[in-house]
Amino acid sequence: MFRNQYDTDVTTWSPAGRLFQVEYAMEAVKQGSAAIGLRSKTHVVLGCVNKANSELSSHQKKIFEVDDHIGVAIAGLTADGRVLSRYMRNECINYSFTYESPLPVGRLVVQLADKAQVCTQRSWKRPYGVGLLVAGLDESGAHLYYNCPSGNYFEYQAFAIGSRSQAAKTYLERRFENFTDSSRDDLVKDAIMAIRETLQGETLKSSICTIAVVGAGEPFHVLDQGTVQQIIDTFETAAEQEDPATEPDAATGQEAAAEQGTAADHGGSTDEGAAPMDI
Repeated sequence: MFRNQYDTDVTTWSPAGRLFQVEYAMEAVKQGSAAIGLRSKTHVVLGCVNKANSELSSHQKKIFEVDDHIGVAIAGLTADGRVLSRYMRNECINYSFTYESPLPVGRLVVQLADKAQVCTQRSWKRPYGVGLLVAGLDESGAHLYYNCPSGNYFEYQAFAIGSRSQAAKTYLERRFENFTDSSRDDLVKDAIMAIRETLQGETLKSSICTIAVVGAGEPFHVLDQGTVQQIIDTFETAAEQEDPATEPDAATGQEAAAEQGTAADHGGSTDEGAAPMDI
């Protein structure tokens, strides 16, 4: 993207019908560290990649608790995400104080989308440069929403945002049909596997990823690093055990092929003119 005469403020339309500053905000989401979410009938799992600006600094928090039944994962400008999560927390508190019941997830998502849309229609404002994956559980079941800087929102079975999120989307698209009936532990494993896809060869460790869960009878909480590392070690050990098991099979196949080739050579010398075998 290059600077042009139609991106000086967010209310200026280009001749092609585009709002460039909104597109720039959506590009900021793509540049942020990856965040993923997936849900079953009873649980929702959020995950994100922790990236520090330097080896001397700690990573910034990417997953926030909004209420006991709602949490968000962000990609993009962390400061914007922190402000929006605080707004969501206030809305939950006000609703709970007024109606003495938890705020439905869908209603909160609509309020958040309306707040983001206002910033696309005021020349003295700028769009929020952050995308949010909103996970929650209410009377209608488990929900996973994506809120876009443009003010749009979508509900997903599984989704990924941020840099190199396409690899995670590919993994989720292959597996999403099984998510509806998946257990909590299976969802967590799939979330970790999807995060690993975004690392592109980098070693997956609990220190560079964060996993959070909300579900039936389980308030929103972030899993501790020890638990995440145990899960990572479990499926890495299983993968190592599968690799040696395939090697003897390959060796046996090669020996069988060699024996067949030898037999064919001998057969060719004795049965000249015979019809070849059908394969």
